[in-house]
Amino acid sequence: MGGEQRLQRLLARAGVASRRKAEELIAAGRVTVNGRVASLGDVAREGDDVRVDGRPVTEPGRGVTYLLHKPRGYVTTARDERGRHTVMELVPVVPGLHPVGRLDLDSEGLLLLTTDGELTLRLTHPRYQHEKEYRVWTEPPYVSQAALARLRAGVTLDDGPAVAVSAERAEGGAVVVLREGRKRQLRRMMAAVGHEVVRLVRTRVASLELGGLGPGEYRELTPEEVAALTARRPLV
Repeated sequence: MGGEQRLQRLLARAGVASRRKAEELIAAGRVTVNGRVASLGDVAREGDDVRVDGRPVTEPGRGVTYLLHKPRGYVTTARDERGRHTVMELVPVVPGLHPVGRLDLDSEGLLLLTTDGELTLRLTHPRYQHEKEYRVWTEPPYVSQAALARLRAGVTLDDGPAVAVSAERAEGGAVVVLREGRKRQLRRMMAAVGHEVVRLVRTRVASLELGGLGPGEYRELTPEEVAALTARRPLV
């Protein structure tokens, strides 16, 4: 298990759950260490028998994180009850691999998949505020400077206010940067300023760019790229 470490960190790194969810599993009495029900604050040492719901947990020898160019028409889930294509069909089969956040069915672009629950937490928890950049195309009339200014000032959605870090005009639409990832957030923000999105591509997450990957193509992140993502300190 790689020496002594907090139990919730071990569960996160093993891909069982995010660290926050791992704490909930421990608090619910579903985690045991060497046959004893674990408590929050417990640590695991190399050679310990760690189990969740009676199933053994083993930390993978090498975590893996992929950067995928998600095509339109794929859902961001491990499986789909309606039989639609999922992003898991586009990457290698790796135990514990899961998408980081979501891109909706009609959206395209940069999507991360990882076996590292700790990395998932850092990329999805609001306190880390990683930037996400999107290229959007809209129906004519195209996005006005007034609409872009409203996005930067903030609009009110049914689940609360939403503000763009930046919003600039681009041919046929705009380039918008957000620090949140609520469901269909950018589409709803654009609708709030009077524009329907006809195409949406996520081009950047934090320091990672989509680059020249074509739809359905992926690459594995380097250890240096993963380290840069996990090194970011909380902003709130």
